[in-house]
Amino acid sequence: MTSFKNLTRSQMLERAKDHIFSSGLQDSANALCVTNMKYGLAKFHWVQNQHSLEPDATFVSAPDATVTRNVRRWQSGLGYGGKLSWGDGKQKLVFLDAMPNACGMLVGGLETLPPMHALIENISTVLSTDEIIDGIPIEWDFAVSNHFIDLFRYKPVDNSADSEYDYVFIIHGSVPELKGDNDTKFGFGLYRHRSKKLNDMSEEIDTPFGKTWVVIDENASEYLQLNDFACELSMKKRLKAAEAIFGEFTEICNPIHQGLRNMNEHLLGCQDIHGKDNDDLLPIALRADLPAYLVRGHPNFNEDIIEHLGFTRRAEKHNVKHRLLNTNILPHGGGYKFQSILGIEQVIEASNGTRYYITDMATGHESRKVFSNPRELEYTYRGREVVRRTLDLQMCEIVARLMPRTVLKI
Repeated sequence: MTSFKNLTRSQMLERAKDHIFSSGLQDSANALCVTNMKYGLAKFHWVQNQHSLEPDATFVSAPDATVTRNVRRWQSGLGYGGKLSWGDGKQKLVFLDAMPNACGMLVGGLETLPPMHALIENISTVLSTDEIIDGIPIEWDFAVSNHFIDLFRYKPVDNSADSEYDYVFIIHGSVPELKGDNDTKFGFGLYRHRSKKLNDMSEEIDTPFGKTWVVIDENASEYLQLNDFACELSMKKRLKAAEAIFGEFTEICNPIHQGLRNMNEHLLGCQDIHGKDNDDLLPIALRADLPAYLVRGHPNFNEDIIEHLGFTRRAEKHNVKHRLLNTNILPHGGGYKFQSILGIEQVIEASNGTRYYITDMATGHESRKVFSNPRELEYTYRGREVVRRTLDLQMCEIVARLMPRTVLKI
């Protein structure tokens, strides 16, 4: 086998694609995810080789694999909806391109729904209150991007089982407070382009696929500590908001879907079935007009599913099958969907390194759409097909359907 350093640029890209294992739907959003991700993984492999490590970084997707609309993350060569892995969890090397932000969802149970005027008044009070948690002034982000507060009727699959609650809410949010330099004991932030101190700590590496940034050794350990602090703050923040808005409630789960699990694994828009704050239950939140689901995760993927997906030979060739057997993730939503795009015709790289995607439009007239990042595209969200795919792959079982009652974007 040709050594990594002797591969051509195109061979490196093909090799990176071999390290992408997509369980996603066969639609244009998943195709864009896979195609863009090979550039990011090729950079990861280059860095691993430079640091005398096996160039074996992988991306294993959940069924909601799609694009990221974060321009920096996209331009770094990443998609969304899966787990990035590049070591045994103990190698002191963290890639900063994936930009962890401790985003997650709190699911809480309610006996009754508060009156609408009370909800609005409570939220208005929260937004106008200067809250401090763990010494950090809080920025509420209920209505930012795709964050939300939703209320549902709780419909357990087992109707004979007694339930402590008839209604549930989901609060979706992150910690923008920690993206840049801050007053924590760490001082630096999660995002290199927002944090001068993190930028100074990082190592800039030129690759054939563009620049990338990493933190190594003790800086990697300290960055993981900040990530863990951010995840704890994110969970506390959602709990504090729920207490102020709803009063008494039952905490069902409060998982993170965008952050580091350890120094060599990044949950990039997916949920860990073994997370310490979910008690085996996790939410899958689809579009506002569709039910959400409370599910119990199953270990994934088993040998039969890996073979069914056509991954076995490739995983064994690159000695990464152990990662597939320990994927253990679930989707957290439906993922972006692009109804106007059928597929990718080609990718053209300009002299400045910008990638342009030439895509076939769903018009039937041989028309094409050209773009450099998905933020330029009109989109919607996928629906129940993501849940069906997740069940087909034996990744979970449904515990309850959550029937939409109120969506709050305030």
